[in-house]
Amino acid sequence: MAVGHHRQRRTNIAGPVAHSQILDAAEDLFYLEGARNVGIGAVIKRARVNKMSLYRQFESKDDLLRQYLLRRDERFWAYFDASLAKHPGQPRAQLRQLFIDLAARTSAVGYRGCPFVNIAVEFPDPLHIARRMVADNKSRLLKRLRELAKAAGAHDASFLAKALALLIEGAYAASQTYGSGSALMTALPKAAESLVNAQMQSPSDM
Repeated sequence: MAVGHHRQRRTNIAGPVAHSQILDAAEDLFYLEGARNVGIGAVIKRARVNKMSLYRQFESKDDLLRQYLLRRDERFWAYFDASLAKHPGQPRAQLRQLFIDLAARTSAVGYRGCPFVNIAVEFPDPLHIARRMVADNKSRLLKRLRELAKAAGAHDASFLAKALALLIEGAYAASQTYGSGSALMTALPKAAESLVNAQMQSPSDM
């Protein structure tokens, strides 16, 4: 009787709480093990809810994946804006800070790379909702970098933004191939600063 009562309390959870628990579980599992590899059963077990609870909150696995990516997108822009907030009104310093913070994040133990890059690898169809969300995140990143480059006085803000975006994507990949114990990421801020400095020189000096 006590066992059955415990099971009922564990699975019959209020909507907002269930939603949060399921999304937390999906976020952990999708990021660590891959969204395609993780079945609904694994999410249910990790969230400690029943199947009915999951489908009350999410229409399908694709809907769960969409909301996972929305949460990851919000988290990414929170990181981005927190870096900029350290140097308000100083775009050049903000660009450097982005890469200082990125180096720390990509060197952290347990870091599994950019969740958007991971999803792009898992879902090859460019028309899939997940791939469209990846493209949107990367497009907005490029736009923000271009705005910062222009505000910093770059001669070619579009080129600098593209170069910095490529450096960011390289950092994501290297974090996985070199591992968290590598000192490779310590070069990231200086590499970014070299690109920025080159764009601040007068054309005659370049």
